[in-house]
Order: sequence, then C-alpha cells, then structure tokens
Amino acid sequence: MQAIDVMTPYIVSVKPDMTVRDAAALLLEHGISGAPVIDSEGHLAGMISDGDLLHRVEIDTEMPRRPWWSEILLSGRDAADYVKAHARLVRDVMTEHVITVDETTPLDQVANLLETHRIRRVPVMREDKVVGIVSRANLVQALAISPLEPSPEQAASDREIRAMLMGETAGRQWALPGHNVTVQNGVVHLWGYYVWSHDQVEAMRVAAEGIPGVRAVEDHTCALPPMIGA
Repeated sequence: MQAIDVMTPYIVSVKPDMTVRDAAALLLEHGISGAPVIDSEGHLAGMISDGDLLHRVEIDTEMPRRPWWSEILLSGRDAADYVKAHARLVRDVMTEHVITVDETTPLDQVANLLETHRIRRVPVMREDKVVGIVSRANLVQALAISPLEPSPEQAASDREIRAMLMGETAGRQWALPGHNVTVQNGVVHLWGYYVWSHDQVEAMRVAAEGIPGVRAVEDHTCALPPMIGA
C-alpha cells in the first residue's frame, strides 16, 4: 500500500499570519492535533501542532528560566523557547522544516519516517501542493482492515514459499540455515537447534507467516545443549 491509499484528503490548514489563539481554536474545532501551514501562494510553509502550543505564557505553561550559566551556553535554545511561548502569529511558532512524502511512498517508508523523526503525521505532496495527510492513526486504520489471509492469486508453491522465506531472512543473524527449513503443502517446518534464545525461532515463525501461501508453521527445534566444560 502507498500513502495515497490511506491518507486523509487535505482539508484543514492554517495560514502563517493567523494568530496562535485562532489556530488553537481551529485545531480544537476540527478535533485534530496538527495541521499544515499554507502560504498565500498555496505552498507548504510549515506545520503547527499541539506540541508547538504546549508552553504558552497565556496559560502559565511557559518553560521555566534556566540558570544564568545555562542561558549563556544555550542562549539560542532559550531564545527559541521565548518565541514559542510569546509570539502571536503562527509563522513564529510553527515548525518550518517539514518531513513530507509523495502519493506513491510505500507505507513502510511512511512508518519509518514517523518513528525516526518522532512525529505523528506527514503531509502528502503532489508536486509542490499538499493533497493529504498520513498520520499514525491512518496506519492503524490500514492495519485494522488488512486481510488476514492472502488472496488465491497470491498463493505460491512450496518451493516459492521456501525461496521467499530464505530471501526475507537472508543476512539476519537470527535466521536458521536453509537446510533447517522445509515446506510441504504450504506448511513451513523449522528444524534443528537454536543457539541464542527462543526469540530466534519466534522471528523465523513471524517471517514465515508473512509469506503469501503459508498455511501454518511447525516448530521442531530445540535449545542447543550446554557445552561440556563451559
């Protein structure tokens, strides 16, 4: 699946010259925690979220003053905190450097961006225009409606299943060697001893269950006996 398949069509936006108070009211009205900031030419100028509005002087949540020695070392950070707490316009409190994706970005890449950058949403771009938003909630919704079983067209032969499993686990330290994996009538059989922990076998099971056409996974492995004299 791609971003276009799960995105919320772009509806709510904020203007850079809108007041912070009005922006907060807009987010509250629409029941959202963030929105893109769009300039007068229709271009993405930034993002504003509840995190940008968390520490405000109006509600006595401004960041506390740091010790004088800390202000010397972190004067830039202290100044930025002051702006976030006191500025009246969205342009002064919004996040300017925005992570974006395009409509064809695979969902695994979207998920990685959300996790790596610790953000909750990304704008979806078509050329230089915002056409939607993909949030963490959208990914959860996609998971909720994902099929439990592969379609008949996805079914593969035993040989293909084994090849796909070997490809999926290639280069992973926890992977069982190929000679310890057999497939018969869509059932993956895991054999041999595992060396480090039961998690090694669990990872193999999960990888096998993700292969289209796999009907079941049977675990025939056992823990490696302790070495004599170890």
